Amino acid sequence: MKQHILPAIRLTIVTLIFFSGVYTLAVLGAAQLFPNHGKGEVIEQNGKRYYANIGQSFTDDKYFNSRPSAVGYNAAGSGGSNKGPSNEEYLGVVQARIDTFLVHNLGVQKADIPVELVTASGSGLDPDISEKAALVQVDRIAKVRNVPVQKLQQIVKEHISKPLLGLFGPAKINVLKLNLALDQLK
Repeated sequence: MKQHILPAIRLTIVTLIFFSGVYTLAVLGAAQLFPNHGKGEVIEQNGKRYYANIGQSFTDDKYFNSRPSAVGYNAAGSGGSNKGPSNEEYLGVVQARIDTFLVHNLGVQKADIPVELVTASGSGLDPDISEKAALVQVDRIAKVRNVPVQKLQQIVKEHISKPLLGLFGPAKINVLKLNLALDQLK
């Protein structure tokens, strides 16, 4: 028994030192190589600070809607709802989101609504939507802001982030950056 306990204790101590010290310092050091030194992407506009890496709620018709959040966009409580597609309560929430979207986006058919506009992400804090999810909202925003549809479509195209190295992940649009660009329109 003694021959098993001592190695287990040593392994526990080494692992504790490694993961609470060495590994943490290695990640912190690697973060210093990136812009903002691992503190996220901070955008300042009109005297306000925004974190572009965290999804935010936009419900006003003059803005592009973000992906819904299961945690109310609270970064301290990141997480999904853990309710599956057969859960009646979850289906009711999704149907309510669809109904709300259709009321605010007249002329859009239910089949044309991208799934990310009515379902929350796994973290509940996804800051990005697809090009399709942005374009389906253009008509509503054009009417509210009295801006030509083509101008809004161009702004959407300018804000598309391509996949990493052209291979990894989908093309996406940061909703905060897109909405801040809308506020810059004259």
